[in-house]
Amino acid sequence: MQEYDFKNIEARWQKYWEENKTFTVEEDPSREKYYLLEMFPYPSGKIHMGHVRNYSIGDALARFKKMKGFNVLHPIGWDAFGMPAENAAIQNKTHPAEWTFSNIRSMREQFKKLGFSYDWDREIATCHPGYYRWNQWCFLKFFEKGLVYQKNATVNWCEPCNTVLANEQVVDGKCWRCDSPVEQKQQPGWFFKITDYADRLLEGCRELAGAWPEQVLAMQTNWIGKSRGAEVDFAVEGRDETIRVFTTRPDTLFGATFMVLAPEHPLTRALSRNTSQESAVDAFIESVRNQDKISRTSETGEKLGVFTGAHAINPMTGKPVPVWTANFVLMDYGTGAIMSVPAHDQRDLDFARKYQLSVKVVIQPPNRELDADAMTEAYKDDGAMIGSGQFDGLVGDEGRKKVCAWLEAQGIGKATVNYRLRDWGVSRQRYWGTPVPIIFCDACGTVPVPYDQLPVELPLDAQLGAKGQSPLKTMSAFVDVDCPKCGKPARRETDTLDTFVCSSWYFHRYTSPRCEDAPFNKESARYWSPVDQYIGGVEHAILHLLYSRFFHKAFHDLGMIDAPEPFTHLLTQGMVIKDGAKMSKSKGNVVDPDRIVDRYGADTARLFILFAAPPVKDLEWNDSGVEGCFRFLKRTWRIVHELMATARGAAESLDADADLPKAFRELRRQTQIVIKRVTEDVETRLQFNTAIAACMEFVNHLYDFKEAQGELGLGNADAAQRAAVKEALDSLVLLLSVFAPHIAEELWAALGREGTAGQQAWPRFHEELIRTEEILIVVQVNGKVRQKIEVDAEIGEDDLKARVQDDPKIREWLEGKTIKKVVVVPKKLVNIVAV
Repeated sequence: MQEYDFKNIEARWQKYWEENKTFTVEEDPSREKYYLLEMFPYPSGKIHMGHVRNYSIGDALARFKKMKGFNVLHPIGWDAFGMPAENAAIQNKTHPAEWTFSNIRSMREQFKKLGFSYDWDREIATCHPGYYRWNQWCFLKFFEKGLVYQKNATVNWCEPCNTVLANEQVVDGKCWRCDSPVEQKQQPGWFFKITDYADRLLEGCRELAGAWPEQVLAMQTNWIGKSRGAEVDFAVEGRDETIRVFTTRPDTLFGATFMVLAPEHPLTRALSRNTSQESAVDAFIESVRNQDKISRTSETGEKLGVFTGAHAINPMTGKPVPVWTANFVLMDYGTGAIMSVPAHDQRDLDFARKYQLSVKVVIQPPNRELDADAMTEAYKDDGAMIGSGQFDGLVGDEGRKKVCAWLEAQGIGKATVNYRLRDWGVSRQRYWGTPVPIIFCDACGTVPVPYDQLPVELPLDAQLGAKGQSPLKTMSAFVDVDCPKCGKPARRETDTLDTFVCSSWYFHRYTSPRCEDAPFNKESARYWSPVDQYIGGVEHAILHLLYSRFFHKAFHDLGMIDAPEPFTHLLTQGMVIKDGAKMSKSKGNVVDPDRIVDRYGADTARLFILFAAPPVKDLEWNDSGVEGCFRFLKRTWRIVHELMATARGAAESLDADADLPKAFRELRRQTQIVIKRVTEDVETRLQFNTAIAACMEFVNHLYDFKEAQGELGLGNADAAQRAAVKEALDSLVLLLSVFAPHIAEELWAALGREGTAGQQAWPRFHEELIRTEEILIVVQVNGKVRQKIEVDAEIGEDDLKARVQDDPKIREWLEGKTIKKVVVVPKKLVNIVAV
């Protein structure tokens, strides 16, 4: 028997797959498709075992679905634009393009060494003009549709990265990329009107329930943040201005005892002019300028504010209330102004107590009376309106509706819907990205680049600034251009697009990656879309996944695709943990897959990463676990070779009722059990760890089976017995092929089977063979175990009682006693009560 030479085995089969284009796929309307996709990688240089987990999960499922008869699309590509390439280029004194494509070559080689079943003919890189041309096409189409606009806005600015960040890219007040503090800055930029799709995105969350993780849907729902309420105008005392507020609780308007403006609100500074509060307000606005929005609005952050020196008139009471400005109110949520009802909002109550502002109860709970002076906890639930004039006694929705109707009748407010979701700021002041396809002309204004001039190519002869400053503004060959409308001198936009634009539609490009006249071919997309199973980290729940859903719905409205959602099912895999922290380069705790592959082989690396934990749970890296998986593959190799001679030349199939000795019948039963367990674990539960455990248990049974044959061995096995052994070995190899494909292919060939293991149909199990012929019955006398006996699984209750009472050992325990009762627990236990 040859040794398990994994290096030669894996190199041979990887070469075979590449030369034979085993995983190349085309549309085939006669077959049911299955589109399996893992979130494509950023080409950072080297993958680590955290990456291997994501792609091993996807590869196992892709191979399984292929063997189940599906026409499987399993593509790969590179999310290749972005800041890390620029930062690395500055550090290494190279060009981002050179660094990126070098990394792509390295990572492509690593992926191929792991034996993943990708259709490499569909490979894409988003930094290639053939791809980002279509980013620009999408921008122009969205512009035509009214989904793109430019405005001055307060933006999140990361100084080290020298760029604007979307709200979703600010995590705990810091840049999601470099972890540096984010400051607020006024700057013009381009925006996608994702807010136009807020309701459809919410409705999609409800439709995806059960197919996507509940956590992800909750995160998206909360981020969109739909709330119903009223807009109300408060007149400023002694001035012509009004302050419009949005409130979800119009039934508490009578309890509004002060107002709060965002520091960025245009009235904040204006109201303080010529008052004693002018300098205090100016200082406060300056102090808040560099606070990020997340920390300002967090429940744990300190709530700070100052009085503006002005008052507004509560439209319900006619009484003046002080107008404050505070850090917890944001200009881009609602109207940038709130009415504060401290008796019924905890944040407002805390603020009122801190700054000694009045509290008024206007909602009374059903079972107690609130004391405005003593309360430390706001009452936030529904109750009867009090101190509210004509609305006293109304409760909940009834009160809110009638207040809204009154406001509208008075012309000072109306019922409305508000969203937390803001439009997506896509402008970036970086070089390594998709150029925005816009030209500025003094005569014509803002002019879209004509479609026939796409792509607007990123000049590759650029030199980055020391801090990553974009060189595009200084490159006259890029900036200076004739206006497409009037022909006069004009200038290009020098901003580039957020790299999340690249990843918001790449899954459609895979359906026809070489399409030259559109982002993707409609017929190809109609066949392949949507993605049936998408796999990636939960950290992308809001950013990438929400943006992708927006793009998909916009494409749907453009008549480009039919499916309402881009991803039917979503799996968010857990992290790989080492030394108590997530495996990452920044923490210095990565495990290089090349080291594992060189020492143990790709199959061992894949097997361990799938076996060590369920896909959705975090996985603790364990070197001994890798050793254990390697030993299992060697044991599998050995037992298959030891039983191979018996199986060779055996019949292709075996009748369910074939006459076999007990050991061979049990071998068949265990074969059917392992097929059923692996099938259900992979297909229904995506529990690869338990599926692999079932294979390990089956290999143990094969060793027990061989040992039980004794010295005579299997040399005298008849045709049916040899067929049972063949059935067991074939099934084991085919089941293993989705987890450890290289060794499975080598064993399949060694068994003399036709074709490759991956080309075979997935094994089917037979329920009738799983049922055991004999079962073990525990026998008790007066509640104490006295015997265990094997009986026919289908034995009747009367026959079982007789069989138990005839057992010699039980007769001894019953001698001299009278049986009062016999209790039978079917297929488990018999208890004899005797005195």
